[in-house]
Amino acid sequence: MKRTVAAIFHPPMGRTEPERFVEEGRLASAEDLIRVLRPSVDEILVVATDGIPAEASRSLDVPVVHPDGRRPFHFGEALQELIRDRDIDSLLYFGSGSGGLLSHDVLDILLAFAERQEPGALFNNFYSVDFAVFSSASALLPTTLPAHDNALGFALSDAGLPCFPLLRSLETEFDIDTPTDLCLLRASGRGGASVRRFLTRSEFEDPMIEPVCERLRERSCFVHLSGRINPTTWAAFERQVACRTCGVIEGRGMRATGESRPLLMRRILREDGPNAFFDRLAEVADAAVLDTRPLLAVNGQLAPARDRFASDLFRTDEIDDPRWRSFTEAAARAPIPVLLGGHSLVSGGLYLLAETSWKGRNLVRRLHPKPFTGRNDPT
Repeated sequence: MKRTVAAIFHPPMGRTEPERFVEEGRLASAEDLIRVLRPSVDEILVVATDGIPAEASRSLDVPVVHPDGRRPFHFGEALQELIRDRDIDSLLYFGSGSGGLLSHDVLDILLAFAERQEPGALFNNFYSVDFAVFSSASALLPTTLPAHDNALGFALSDAGLPCFPLLRSLETEFDIDTPTDLCLLRASGRGGASVRRFLTRSEFEDPMIEPVCERLRERSCFVHLSGRINPTTWAAFERQVACRTCGVIEGRGMRATGESRPLLMRRILREDGPNAFFDRLAEVADAAVLDTRPLLAVNGQLAPARDRFASDLFRTDEIDDPRWRSFTEAAARAPIPVLLGGHSLVSGGLYLLAETSWKGRNLVRRLHPKPFTGRNDPT
């Protein structure tokens, strides 16, 4: 048997209320994940690039290690340092916001992959990694790894390591990356015991979740989706909601590969201005779910997390960046409900949003009848 280690990387956050909300939610999710992993791995570590509150550290009840603080944090270097220092055979890697909805069936797949004799990597999302398994951790040591985990799949594939993705689903795609993700978790009732306790105490609300869910349940409505959406995720979302969907897929790869092509929706926003932009959306749709990061990036750069998170929650008075503030003010005034977030909103968030829209209701969900294959009973 190999010595299998699970490492949960927890990045530092700022000190605004929305940022603390996300950080504390990630730590609660990590606590739930540790509880699931503990019976199945030899060691669990939390890699914290900054300090963790003493109470949270006690709740996690695993060793907390810190990368070399003499140089700026680099994800790939910290991962390699961990593998060398701990003499790890196989490694389960998680970002602290990921893996919180894993089922035992998917966990069994991860553990079986860790036991493979052949070197290889298994990712929740090859194109934007949140968690992964490495059957031979030492195979990562001679490779140049990226500064952020998103690009890990590309780096290892280019280095010749066999790479595999998990099937896309709510549990593999969902990641706590923004306040919207946590608000969706609360609306759905999903999450482990620690996350649910944390969300019960929290006062943060997203005012757009329920109005958007109302449109998802209405067959006559169109809901516009925009951002870094995988077509498989979009197809699954559309099968689960009653409304029709429209929108634009763009911005994919902006974190993992640095892709910076001109974007259609960003161009419309800049040419029309925020108010007219949302008026246009209201002409074609009854609600919108927007990945705002591609829309508002400037030369590939985003406003600080404090502004992005305040925008997600429509806390306009807390936004310093004038572009993000004017955009969020216009979204709040829009003729239709608009749900704002990041990549996680239009990946795992879409699965959770579809599920949440039907919570407590037993209605005919889909516009799409079951296909006739010749083996079905048409009656």
